[in-house]
Amino acid sequence: MAFPGRRAPTGEPDWLTLGQAAKFLGVAQSTIRKWSDQGRVPAFYTPGGHRRYRRRDLEAFLDRSGPGGRTGGPLVLVVDDDERLREFMRVNLEMEGYSVREAASAEEALDAIEDQAPELVLLDVVMPGVDGWQMLQRMQERHGSIPVIMFSGQVDANSAGEAEQRGARGFVGKPFDPQQLIERAKQLVPA
Repeated sequence: MAFPGRRAPTGEPDWLTLGQAAKFLGVAQSTIRKWSDQGRVPAFYTPGGHRRYRRRDLEAFLDRSGPGGRTGGPLVLVVDDDERLREFMRVNLEMEGYSVREAASAEEALDAIEDQAPELVLLDVVMPGVDGWQMLQRMQERHGSIPVIMFSGQVDANSAGEAEQRGARGFVGKPFDPQQLIERAKQLVPA
């Protein structure tokens, strides 16, 4: 199975750097490094110790693993306006065997859900524009009962109860131990 738009136009290099390969597969550099170390994605090491990836090996990996280089595990959508936090959560979830998509806003997340419904959504409460509570409501109206775990740095005694009342399956306060969030995800949707 081939994925349109992933083939190299004539004149593009056959060998890609770590950053280029990560962009090609749609994953973090740390994820492709891990996959190389595990032997899932072949890599060539330069005399200086840098990794290089052959384009046809990456295309073969996509053919085996699906669009975006997903690992084949349950799809989790991470919604947060903080790019570094999204990447941190994505890498940790991918290492546990989940496929991960990211969205920086509620609008982007709702579009991603229209494209492909995830098995789980990790949703920040505080975001510019449409906040997490509003997104949760819109998502429930349009897509039914996709499990959602809400998280926020603005935690009070009522946050977990409010999340449950609004239909979320869990609530985690930030800053949080990523392992705690992964364990909550595993409870709802095993990898």
